This record gives sequence, C-alpha cells and structure tokens, in this order.
Amino acid sequence: MTRASLVAVLRNYTLAVQSSVAPTGAPQAAVVGFAVTDALEIIFDTVATSRKYRNLRADPRVALVIGWEHEITVQIEGVADVPVGDELERVRACYFAAYPDGRERLAWPGITHFRVRPTWVRYSDFTQNPPRIVELGGTLA
Repeated sequence: MTRASLVAVLRNYTLAVQSSVAPTGAPQAAVVGFAVTDALEIIFDTVATSRKYRNLRADPRVALVIGWEHEITVQIEGVADVPVGDELERVRACYFAAYPDGRERLAWPGITHFRVRPTWVRYSDFTQNPPRIVELGGTLA
C-alpha cells in the first residue's frame, strides 16, 4: 500500500476516534472531524478548554481509528502538534476544503488546529477472505 493509496482511503471518511492520555495517565477518547493532507497528516480542530487540547499539549502522543463502516479500518499512532505561520495556513486550507464551515469556527475562543504526523499505521480490510492487513511503520516518520 502506498502513501497515496492510504490518503485516498482516508478521504472516504470524515470522522475519527481520537485518543490521548490525561495527566493522570488515564486514556481519553473523542470523536473528531478530520481532514488528511497529501503528506498523510491528519488535521482536526478543537477548543483550548477541551480535554484533548490539554492532553495533547502536555503529551503529544495520539491514536486515531478511522473507517469503522464497511469493515475497513485504519488505525494510526502518531505525534500531534499545533502548526504556526505558513504551516498553519497550509493545514487549515486542507481542513477547510473538507469542512468549509470550519472558517466560521475561527471566531470561537481558543479554536486550535492540531496536526498528527503518523509514526505507525495499520490498514485492515475485512471484506476480503482472508482479510488484507497492512502495517506501515518507520517509513512514515
């Protein structure tokens, strides 16, 4: 599976389950709307008062599950950051292409766009027999 084919799969979906680690070490999860860049960066927005914001600012490790419909899933582990300057504008453009209403949320206090750079990915297609399962690791960093 190539990076481009994985990006194409991810663009069939709009929601992800995002998991992060609380300062106490407890796992926390939320459903987020996301977009994906050609470089396989996952972009989502949140507000500074959310648990995921506080968690990811303290510990940028993140996990995502995408595509639970149709027996196809993509599991992603990576590192989240908050881009600034030209990088922020670039990832926002990608996000706004998927979520045009995201521009309106820029007026919300504390709105922040996170970028996740995958370090490990598992693609699973259970519509095939046997299932097709592909793991991508070190080549993603």
